[in-house]
Amino acid sequence: MAQPRVVTIHYTLTNDQGEQLDSSRVEGREPLTYLEGAQNIIGGLESALTEKDSGDQVKVSVEPAEGYGEVNEELIQPVPRSAFEGVDTIEPGMQFQAQTPGGPQIVRVVEVGDETVTIDANHPLAGQTLHFDVEVVETRDATEEEQEHGHVH
Repeated sequence: MAQPRVVTIHYTLTNDQGEQLDSSRVEGREPLTYLEGAQNIIGGLESALTEKDSGDQVKVSVEPAEGYGEVNEELIQPVPRSAFEGVDTIEPGMQFQAQTPGGPQIVRVVEVGDETVTIDANHPLAGQTLHFDVEVVETRDATEEEQEHGHVH
């Protein structure tokens, strides 16, 4: 097995409509650095960058299965408005942290009714094909400590 690498990239992410969703190329942002094989970034993007070197330019489209998954309808559900005790204004698009049996979960408000609030616990990019325009800025071998910890130091 090859020595795991630390990879630094600049990227721009767009959706199928060409709308920019995220970019490391905006003023004040640093390039993204990740440890290969540690699941620090979505699988489809990491696969496309394997064996790429500094200076390489890559355009890749990542299907939902290799990105943030398909939309799981079971994660969209109405909850009683009383679950938002102490929150005066609840509007679609707002995000809250919910306590679940599996630990904290970020949920997004999608609809507000008189008695219920419909929330969505899917990742906001679930179900979307993601289009990345990537420049590999730097690669280097990972240190033993980075490999042990599963992230870049």
